[in-house]
Amino acid sequence: MQIFLDYLCVFLVGGFVCMLGEVLIITTNITSARILVTFVLIGVFLEAIDVFDYISNFAKAGINVPIIGFGASLAKGAIGAVKTHGFLGIFTGGLTATAGGIAAAIGFAFLFGLIFKSHTKK
Repeated sequence: MQIFLDYLCVFLVGGFVCMLGEVLIITTNITSARILVTFVLIGVFLEAIDVFDYISNFAKAGINVPIIGFGASLAKGAIGAVKTHGFLGIFTGGLTATAGGIAAAIGFAFLFGLIFKSHTKK
């Protein structure tokens, strides 16, 4: 029964994040790129005020998998690096913490670029 509740929490929170993005796309003139940056900044903000971990314990992958989780990882890495390396950690910590995800995104984008043929929208 507990696993069902975990999946329900993941679905509800992840669905809410997706719904929020769709509502922004449909009801405003905000571009997709700006919505993406907004979600990253939401993750950074939630991590900066130390609320993201509480939401993450409740929602698990529902908040960690979307781009909000990436923003929180950037902030967590930068905060940790500032504590250990000082001012230079602002620039190095976020990238160090998310290097695996960034490398995977670049690698998969390259692979799919080789496999599929791109075309412009009409």
